[in-house]
Amino acid sequence: MTRCEKEVALTLEKLGIEWRYEHPIFVWDEQGRPRVWAPDFYLVPFGIYLEVCGSITFDYTYRKKILSDNGYQVIFLHLYKTSRHWKRFLVHALEFYVKHHTKKLALAKNTLQTKIE
Repeated sequence: MTRCEKEVALTLEKLGIEWRYEHPIFVWDEQGRPRVWAPDFYLVPFGIYLEVCGSITFDYTYRKKILSDNGYQVIFLHLYKTSRHWKRFLVHALEFYVKHHTKKLALAKNTLQTKIE
């Protein structure tokens, strides 16, 4: 683990969030080739991934596009910003995900219930 990843791991532990480090996933790249990638963290209770962005110079656009195109929910944490900012961003992103995910589940349940009746 890099220094930045260790800092995120400690924060996740303090928040009581179970995680897996570099949990492999299957993706198709932009040319339709199969690939196995390993985002930095998989957040078990949320079913989403964290990618630690430790460098201001690295362009994460390609990675974001491929992960999104393959249907993965990923939070990109920019650790080169102050720890207060990225930690606050993480908490807000998780809160938004839970709220949004709960609404989608409720809508799906209502749709299924309507079709059954």
